[in-house]
Amino acid sequence: MLSYRHSFHAGNHADVVKHIVQSLILDALKQKDKPFVYHDTHSGVGRYDLTHEWSEKTSEYKLGIGKLWEKTAATEAALPEELNSYLDAVRCLNQDNTLRYYPGSPRVARAQLRQQDRMVLTELHPSDYPLLEQEFHRDRQVRIYKEDGFQRLKASLPPKERRGLVLIDPPYELAREHRDVVTAIAHSHKRWATGIYAIWYPVVNRCDIDDMIDGLASLGIRKILQIELGVTPDTNERGMTASGMIVINPPWKLESQMKTVLPFLKETIAPATGHYKVEWIVPE
Repeated sequence: MLSYRHSFHAGNHADVVKHIVQSLILDALKQKDKPFVYHDTHSGVGRYDLTHEWSEKTSEYKLGIGKLWEKTAATEAALPEELNSYLDAVRCLNQDNTLRYYPGSPRVARAQLRQQDRMVLTELHPSDYPLLEQEFHRDRQVRIYKEDGFQRLKASLPPKERRGLVLIDPPYELAREHRDVVTAIAHSHKRWATGIYAIWYPVVNRCDIDDMIDGLASLGIRKILQIELGVTPDTNERGMTASGMIVINPPWKLESQMKTVLPFLKETIAPATGHYKVEWIVPE
């Protein structure tokens, strides 16, 4: 099934959390001169037009990046410095303080790549893949594959750089995808135990997330951190109430950074109904 189109959801609260965590991890990797690889298993199209009818139909971005953008426009507003790289990636695509485009995870990463670094992008959707190719046309630091993201990841590890970030963010259209994530981590960690793995998840059914966390915890891997922002309390009805990132081998400052960022995001995006947590699933 390939029905999911991220254009309906680009820039929502889940994207904000995902891309802030991604940016902070890349910031940490850049602290050393040695090259790194960024590997994205479900890349999407690279950038999204928030004026497109699909984005306007749901208007999810207005309660995500839209809220942050309003803060950046207010000169008296003090934003956490941890947001700098993420917001710079958004600003790169927009002119005159007008929010029109939102960067997908590949474009967020590309904004932080140095000359010695590279990206591996995978997208299987027949409509999204050509748009992703067009976005990075003739970019020699980017390789793009029209393949199953988990199969390409398996074939690409360990990377020659021995340093880097793998972002895993499937659409979770199918019930098995939570199990697929656990299986992918089990195989990948055996091939590249020192890599940083960041797994995005939506909370639609809390039981699915609990099962995935239990599966990851059972792998015998150390240093697994959970980061989550909720905008409404969990419910039995259909709809995403929260989202988060599970990070394996997180940079040492990421825990404290997100403990600064998440309270700010909660007050900005969902002051009355929001919640957040930063917890170790498996400590060091």
